[in-house]
Amino acid sequence: MKSAAQIAREVQSGATSASVELEASLAAVRARNEELNVFLHVDEEGARAAASRIDDRVARGETVGPLAGVPIAIKDNLCQAGIPTTCSSRILEGWRPPYNATVIDRLVEAGAVPVGKTNLDEFAMGSSTENSAFGPTRNPLDITRVPGGSSGGSAAAVAADMTPIALGSDTGGSIRQPAALCGLVGVKPSYGLVSRYGLIAFASSLDQIGPLSKTVLDSAILLEVIAGHDPMDSTSLPEPSPSLVAHVDDGVAGKRVALVRELVEGADPDVVASVERATVALKDAGATIIELSIPEFRLGLSAYYLIAPAEASSNLARFDGVRYGLRVDADDVTAMMEATRTAGFGAEVKRRIMLGTYALSAGYFDAYYGQALKVRTQMIDAFHRAYQQADLLIGATAPSVAFEFGAKTSNPMAMYLSDVFTIPTNLAGEAAVSVPFGTGEAGLPIGVQLLGPGRSEAQLLAAARVLEIADGRP
Repeated sequence: MKSAAQIAREVQSGATSASVELEASLAAVRARNEELNVFLHVDEEGARAAASRIDDRVARGETVGPLAGVPIAIKDNLCQAGIPTTCSSRILEGWRPPYNATVIDRLVEAGAVPVGKTNLDEFAMGSSTENSAFGPTRNPLDITRVPGGSSGGSAAAVAADMTPIALGSDTGGSIRQPAALCGLVGVKPSYGLVSRYGLIAFASSLDQIGPLSKTVLDSAILLEVIAGHDPMDSTSLPEPSPSLVAHVDDGVAGKRVALVRELVEGADPDVVASVERATVALKDAGATIIELSIPEFRLGLSAYYLIAPAEASSNLARFDGVRYGLRVDADDVTAMMEATRTAGFGAEVKRRIMLGTYALSAGYFDAYYGQALKVRTQMIDAFHRAYQQADLLIGATAPSVAFEFGAKTSNPMAMYLSDVFTIPTNLAGEAAVSVPFGTGEAGLPIGVQLLGPGRSEAQLLAAARVLEIADGRP
């Protein structure tokens, strides 16, 4: 499939049309969606109408936008007016939001054509997209393996050439980890850079929406479109969208890049080797390489699995069978709520709600949740010290290549360790990008992670572009 940048250029110039590109996308969806279980809902009628409007505007000589006619996949935890939005949970089955998420409005304004809603781990809780109430998504590169999670459907849509770009959300690695396992570029933006209005919350202090694509340039274009202040989100940074596309080819000359020991600890040997080769590629491009140890990173997993479930326990209390979504009738309101939540939530969501409720309960709040918040502060301070010594950090995105279905489902801790390298960035609210670099077991892609301080997306994408070129993807 063409890149988003190429499609937008050709649609705007008249060399192709939004309708032609959409039909190619829909044909790809029809060809593999049954096999891969990527899209939970395909909005063919709405997408065709949107593409037709773009073609009409081009015919009138109007400038459409940086994503003119580009098909895009939307993770099914983002609200789109009138379109089924389930979070891959039975408790929201059949719900159609009455409003758009801010990012949806910005995509449409930029000329993008939303194709449909993609599968995910239920309420974005998982690392493999095996936790969906509507069945797992398969990795297009090897259907016996997972695509990663929780944005596995969005990653698979791009990897299977169904759409050139997709939106995911990243709470503890849910964009970067599937990007690594599917051979894509995935960006976790700085907290507050992209509006969360219309994102169905998992953990509000950690969630952030971001792009998945096959190229660094496409991710830069998409992030530039969706970023910027939104008065509808009280945590939105009070500043305009940053200039990213103009800096993609800035390179890394003169930059200090730190290889972080804790960001490769425990990773498979081929993953470690890829990170080391990527570090050499940055050095060859003019960066100064140092090595750092940030021992606080080892505490990230423990802190995250107290903070995130605690916030989930609070956020998911609204799904009670009273106002929207599933309702299981019972003799009284209390019994109805219990029956609804028992039937509506899957095992992993229930596990995290119970963990979070326990951590917030009287007598345990200070020992668990309060302690985790102190660790989070230590993490933020550790990042701050690291960025006094280096401009960017480098490490692995995931400990291994894509693993086989069922390999970790019986051991929650083994599954949670899939995000051990990505979680620190979310706890600190910083920025990070995963870029494919090399291959490992069975020829499957390996993701290398670049981390930067808040608002460093331009630097990160420029460094990712250096690695993209070094990996032979000009």
